Parts: sequence; structure tokens; C-alpha cells
Amino acid sequence: MATDKTEDNLSLSRVAYQRLRGEILAGTFAPDMPLRLEFLRERYGISFSPLREALSQLQVERLVSATSNRGFRVAPVSLEEMWDAINARILIEAEALRLSVEYGDDLWEGNIVSSFHALDKSRQRLLDAEDGSLTDLELIESRHQHFHQMLLAACPSALLLQMSATLYAQTERYRRPLLSRASPETVGSKGPHDDHRAMMSAALARDVVAAVDLLRRHLTATGRFIQANSEAREKEMVAA
Repeated sequence: MATDKTEDNLSLSRVAYQRLRGEILAGTFAPDMPLRLEFLRERYGISFSPLREALSQLQVERLVSATSNRGFRVAPVSLEEMWDAINARILIEAEALRLSVEYGDDLWEGNIVSSFHALDKSRQRLLDAEDGSLTDLELIESRHQHFHQMLLAACPSALLLQMSATLYAQTERYRRPLLSRASPETVGSKGPHDDHRAMMSAALARDVVAAVDLLRRHLTATGRFIQANSEAREKEMVAA
């Protein structure tokens, strides 16, 4: 019985973690927002113990902060921290991609191609739709993340992949809220999609230099997109 209860708590912790993480990345929970246990219990229908475990895990990922007198809160954001995450991600993913290209086999190649195809189909559906829904956006973002994961999937270092996943989340909490307010044309814009196609081609050609350079350019462009939109939004708020 004790084992069953422990497994149930672990399962609930995973559910709480996934839901909390998703709402933080989507911007549903704003930076510095208090994450009170009673509020979360009512929102998710999950007891305090699994919620605490989920919050502690998110604190490790720097998506949640905690102090003895303020409790848990959504971690604050800043452009300086965003660029720190982008630059760290470039360093980590460049090495992970280099190793992935070196060790990747036929299955790795096939997974990259299929993940790009799925991303391409989602992008095209979003552009063809009269008005992209939240479900469309969630699907294209899920496939976008999967494509980046497949590029690095053959990297033999579990630690590099773990660090990459953490840094991906750090950048997504800046990028994804902007996309939720953007038009389908912005979400499915040609520039990033061409970057993905070029990275895929370079990886499949085993051209490490080109693949890493394309990745670096792609992530830097992501940072510039976030900064430009954040600054424009600040000006709008001041003008209002």
C-alpha cells in the first residue's frame, strides 16, 4: 500500500509539474506572480505534497523562485537574463549538435526528416487557416520543440541534453507569450522555417561547421525577436 501511495504521489507530481510548467511558459502565470498552494490546489485539484514537489523541481529549472518569507513565485524576467539564457544555450547546443552529427545514425537522420515534415505541415495549416486557434499554436510549438530535440538526439552526453532542455525552457518563457499574441503569419514566418530547413540539411550532410553556425544564427535571431517585441510592447504600455 505504501508503494502504491508513493507512486500515486509521483504521478500527481508529474501532472502538477507539467501543468505548472506549461502555464509559466505560456505566460498564463505572469513573472513574479505568487504561486500559493491553496490557489494551485483549487486550480488543479492536486494536494499540497505533489504541488510542493513540482514547485521544487521548477525552482531547480529557474522557472520558479522561493524565499522563506514570500513563498513560491514565478521567476522574474529581464532582457539581460534572456540574453544570458540565449548565449548559454548557444554554447551548450553547439557542442551537443556537434556530437549528435558525429554519432548520429540512419534512424537519427530519419527522425530529423520526419520531425521537420511534421513542423512544416503544422506551419502550413496555420498559414492556410483564416484564424489560428490556441490548439494550432500549441501543436506547432510542440513540433518546433521536437525538431530541435531531434537535431541533438544522437548526442551521447545526457548532461548536455538535460542542460539544453533547461535552457530551452528559459528562452521559451520569453518567446512563447509573444507568439500567443502574434498573427499566424508571424508564428509561421518564413525566416525561422528556412533556418530549420537549413539546419536539417547541414546536419544530414554531416557538415558540423555549417550546422553549428546556422544554430548560432537562429538562436541569436530568436533573442533579437524577443528583444524587439518586448521593447515595442513596453512603448505601447507607456503610450497608453
